[in-house]
Amino acid sequence: MDANPLQDKVFESVAELFSLLSTPIRLKIISAVCHGEKNVSELLGEIETTQPNMSQHLSTLYRSGVLAKRREGTQIYYRLQSERTAALCRAVCTQVAIELDPGAELEVKERLMPATAR
Repeated sequence: MDANPLQDKVFESVAELFSLLSTPIRLKIISAVCHGEKNVSELLGEIETTQPNMSQHLSTLYRSGVLAKRREGTQIYYRLQSERTAALCRAVCTQVAIELDPGAELEVKERLMPATAR
């Protein structure tokens, strides 16, 4: 079987992105800044976690290029840098929310989640 270097690179890149998004708090952060920038205090008001934990996840998302930041005095404001990542998160989270709805009737081929996860 011939190896496809481009396909391998695509799969590696997607796996890195999925790994980055595999933590619920990071998904919450992305959701929180989707419609505008927020500082750490505002994010802590919306997302239940400690300040050190929030800072660690913000740093990871910033280093990966998902978030951008700017300083204003002593405050650091974070905003979405990667709209594609946000669109992916919205699509997957919306699909999963539909699947978790007991009244949702989706064909098996349209589901992202295995039946056992519901």
